[in-house]
This record gives sequence, C-alpha cells and structure tokens, in this order.
Amino acid sequence: METTFVYELIGYLASLLVAISLMMSKVVKLRIVNLIGSATFTLYGILIGSIPVAGMNAFIVFVNIYYLWKIYTASEYFELLDLPPDSKYLHAFIDFYEGQIREFQPKFSEKTEEDDLNLFVLRDMVPAGLLTGKRDGDGRLDVTIDFVLPEYRDFKVGRFLFDEKTDFFKKNGITQIVADPGNSEHNDYLEKMGFVQDENRYRLLIRG
Repeated sequence: METTFVYELIGYLASLLVAISLMMSKVVKLRIVNLIGSATFTLYGILIGSIPVAGMNAFIVFVNIYYLWKIYTASEYFELLDLPPDSKYLHAFIDFYEGQIREFQPKFSEKTEEDDLNLFVLRDMVPAGLLTGKRDGDGRLDVTIDFVLPEYRDFKVGRFLFDEKTDFFKKNGITQIVADPGNSEHNDYLEKMGFVQDENRYRLLIRG
C-alpha cells in the first residue's frame, strides 16, 4: 500500500470524525469526537508536511480539552423545583419536547393526576431535566417521564437527582423508583444511575 494512499485515508477519517461531531446534540460527545477528529487532522497535517493544517487542528485539540476540563470541573448549582400537576409551564415544557421524550421513552403519557410528582432539576437556575411519576401509595414511584435536555446529558443531572437527593424521596415516602425501558440510550442511562432490570422494568431502591 502506497504511503500517499495511507495519508489520504487518515485525512478522510479525520474529515469523517469532524463531520460526525458537528451532527451531535450532546455537547460532551461532540467535544470528545471533535477532539479525536482534530487530533487525527493534526497527524495528517504533520504527515503531509502542512504546518497550517497541523497547527490549526492542534489548536482545536487544545480548545476541546479546555472546554471538556471546564465541563467536568465546573462548580455548578443544582436545585429541585416541585411543580403541581396543573402547572402551565410543566405542560408547555412537555408539549415542546414531546418528540424528543418519545424518542427515549415511547410509552410516556402526558396525563397528570393530583398526586403525581413533577420535578424539574435546575442547573444554574436553568431547567435541565424533568422527572414525573405516579405514586402508588406503597412507597413506589412509577416514572412516566425522565428527560434531560441534550446540552445537559453528561449524567450530572441524574447523579444529582438519584444520588444526592435521596432524602427528598424518603421525605416524600418514596422507597423505590420504577421505570419502563426506553430506547437503548435511555436504558444505558438508567443502568448508569443504578437502576436494575427486574421483570422487564428498571428498579432503583432508595437506601438509607
């Protein structure tokens, strides 16, 4: 295989990775894939002896590293906002994001009842995620919606909700949270949050 052809393959791979990154809605994944694509372009520039290509893409690599470092080390403020079932903002939010919610949770229902739990997770006072569920009166919360906006899908919202706010659930008499499976990405998220699959549903026990 000729050296020139190998260099061209590296260039095509770099272009593909950068193009894929620009189609991603999740900021963290976009940064990571773009970083890999830029690093590959840097290698390509070095191999073909193009200082402008190598230099510019090396700069982009460091930009991506910087923003990833900021994402993972930034001190952020999280808060829960409990809204009543008849909240206009709650229904406006669900209506606006219905298509995305159904993509992850095809079985979700917008119908709300008086005893439903409706929690917005605020991230630096911006609504970043929504958890809604029905209480069965026996300590169980059946999740109807568990949705996080694309720009906040770095698992921080879920960890805050299910790791740091267990006291909130216990004070509300909730000892376990049960969720229906969704698409593969949503199921991976549930497993990362500590849910265990049990009889075709996912279950999280509130401990402590």
